[in-house]
Amino acid sequence: MPLTQKEVSDIAHLARLQLTDAELALFRDQLSDILAYADRLAQVDTAGVAETSAFLPDSAPLREDIPGTGLSNKQALGNAVSTEGRQFKVPPVLDV
Repeated sequence: MPLTQKEVSDIAHLARLQLTDAELALFRDQLSDILAYADRLAQVDTAGVAETSAFLPDSAPLREDIPGTGLSNKQALGNAVSTEGRQFKVPPVLDV
C-alpha cells in the first residue's frame, strides 16, 4: 500500500525535516517502494530455516584476555585538547 503525502509529511515532521512538495513526492515514492519490498520479504516462507542472530561462527579468533598494565592518568590525558583536574574536558553536547 503506497504511502500518502500526508503520512510522509508526518514522518518528516517527526524527524524534524523540512521538505519541499517535490521532496515529499520523491520520498513518498521511495518509502512506498521500500515498504513494498519489506512486505515481499515478509511473505517469504522461512519455515524450514533455522533462526540465527549472526552469520559468523560462534567462535572468532580472539587473542587471550591477559590483564596488563593500564595507562597512567598522565599518559591517558597526554594528548587531550583540554583537561580539568584528572578528567577530559569536552564541550557540552546537551543544551540544558
